Amino acid sequence: MIRVLFICWGNICRSPMAEFIMKDMVAKRGLADRFRIESAAHSAEEIGNPVYPPAKRELAKHGISCAGKTARQLRRDDYDKWDYIIGMEKINLGYMERILGGDPKGKVCLLMDFTDHPEDIADPWYTGDFEGVYRQIERGCEALIAHALG
Repeated sequence: MIRVLFICWGNICRSPMAEFIMKDMVAKRGLADRFRIESAAHSAEEIGNPVYPPAKRELAKHGISCAGKTARQLRRDDYDKWDYIIGMEKINLGYMERILGGDPKGKVCLLMDFTDHPEDIADPWYTGDFEGVYRQIERGCEALIAHALG
């Protein structure tokens, strides 16, 4: 089982988009039983809140449901539960490592680090570009799946 946990600031936009995009991708490839995929926040600001409506609408445009997802915060004990703990932008990394107590096994990284064009995924809460974020996350998840499967 390949275990992937996506992290962003509040767990209402980018990380749940990544969670459900990747779940959709692996399901369509018949690989759902090989992956466990979830998402969380490093901030406590949005805990318990549902996916932000524009993010939910963007997923729905692609036939992807995120029904029932609510924000949760990353916990120190997550470190041992996941193979990949993946942030969306550089600012996430310091918060993630502080919560996790470090990264001795090299599990913490950014999603776009798996692509040929490492870059941050800008927060669509501020940019409003949910479509662009969807495409960027899709590219990152494609590369992550290829990497994880070796």
